[in-house]
Amino acid sequence: MRGMNANHPKSRTSPRAEAAIRRLCDLIAKDPTRRHTLKALAAEAAMSPFHLQRSFKKLIGVTPKEFMESERLRALKSGLRRTASVTQAIYDAGFGSASRVYERVDTRLGMTPKQYRAGGAGVEISYASGATQLGLVMIGATDRGICFLQFGSSEKTLLKMLGEEYPGARIAPMAAERRAAFDAWMQVLAQRMEGDATHGPLPLDIRGSAFQLKVWKTLLAIPRGAVASYGEIARRVGAPRAVRAVASACAANRIAILVPCHRVIRGDGGLGGYRWGLARKRTLLDRERAASR
Repeated sequence: MRGMNANHPKSRTSPRAEAAIRRLCDLIAKDPTRRHTLKALAAEAAMSPFHLQRSFKKLIGVTPKEFMESERLRALKSGLRRTASVTQAIYDAGFGSASRVYERVDTRLGMTPKQYRAGGAGVEISYASGATQLGLVMIGATDRGICFLQFGSSEKTLLKMLGEEYPGARIAPMAAERRAAFDAWMQVLAQRMEGDATHGPLPLDIRGSAFQLKVWKTLLAIPRGAVASYGEIARRVGAPRAVRAVASACAANRIAILVPCHRVIRGDGGLGGYRWGLARKRTLLDRERAASR
């Protein structure tokens, strides 16, 4: 499995380096407001900056700088929920200026800090539904990409789920001028359900905690026709004991198939869980394996 096979000698990180990187992750997460230079982190890990940068990204999936920003974002999201002042929450989370947050961090929140604190107020999500060989699906999209793709028994049920996921957003049927994009997405989705990954990735607007984002980004690296265990994913995100947390992150995925949580199985080879039903998971894996031969 390209990028996921821990048994391949070129993809293995030494136990010593892995332990050092896990300590750095704990150090950063303990105080996300503290700013660490790559040089200082490398000295802490007794590694060269180049080796640390390369090993950190291989193991965690992001660079040390990206990990620090994700932890500050986690602190910001927590602060926005409990602090009356948005500005105070921004500075408490270690961001140097409010303008920097609005220019860059909103792409990780999927919305501005004020919108996030208000449950997504002001965010516009358009939706459309369609029949597929695996059942009815609804796609919800912001101007950044797909933020919701789920199976359901009826459009009414799916629309309720979309509203519960983004309670403060403005949700409306997809406008006529955007139907062409939706039809193209549905075509790609149908091909993915057949195990065909010929077309490139669709635009995604993925929202979640720092840990969830790490897990989902790792899932995106699992090739078609391959699988990884919950334990393997936990090791890849630098939290080898967090197998249950990985399973929870997979269960929290709101973008079916495109974020391929169906490719994660139990360590004993069993299918494990799948929020859209084990029959769908089995079908998807069988088709992907057949198409990759």
